[in-house]
Amino acid sequence: MRLLLVEDDNHVAAALSAVLARHGFDVTHARSGEEALQALVPESDGFGVVLLDLGLPDQDGYEVCGKIRKRTSTPVIMVTARSDVRSRIHGLNLGADDYVVKPYDTGELLARIHAVSRRTSHEDTSSGIETELRLGPVHIELPTRRVSVDGSVIQLTRKEFDLLALLAQRPGVVFRREQIISEVWRTSWEGTGRTLEVHVASLRAKLRMPALIETVRGVGYRLVAPAG
Repeated sequence: MRLLLVEDDNHVAAALSAVLARHGFDVTHARSGEEALQALVPESDGFGVVLLDLGLPDQDGYEVCGKIRKRTSTPVIMVTARSDVRSRIHGLNLGADDYVVKPYDTGELLARIHAVSRRTSHEDTSSGIETELRLGPVHIELPTRRVSVDGSVIQLTRKEFDLLALLAQRPGVVFRREQIISEVWRTSWEGTGRTLEVHVASLRAKLRMPALIETVRGVGYRLVAPAG
């Protein structure tokens, strides 16, 4: 798999590139936001994943993430020292598929890279039956991955859509955290639990329906179908 590493620290990039190479990745190193965007021009060979450090010298990392998402659907994993939920939700709202907080374990990073790449591969090879889900004002079009509330289209990331679609297929049914992680992230790795919480919070905020997804403490989540 080709991987675009966006990291301004050459020493960090060299060490990480060596590790990724040992695990079979073909790494391209971009030292700035501009280099990253140039590497993602339509004519270039496709990357499987973009690993984006937010501390870039020329542009704000969040801004770069938004530009990348407008240019390509390639999965983006943010690398950040900011551990607060608000910062991570902001990144997910801009189109990031996942995040890793510094300092991180290399095994964690590799697990997240493989998780987003497996999910993308699954989407590219699947051909779904045209269908849609309506839950009150929420309209979910599965083939086009389009979500609207009261007719207004809501921009969701890949994982946010997958999570919403999973819960919406069985309103009122409690999905265990382990089940959601397995279905949406295609992994059983326990460290994905925090990512799940952030995605749920982001969905509630974007849909402006905080009561739509109910937390069942100690178990998981369920979608509460709105009236109307």
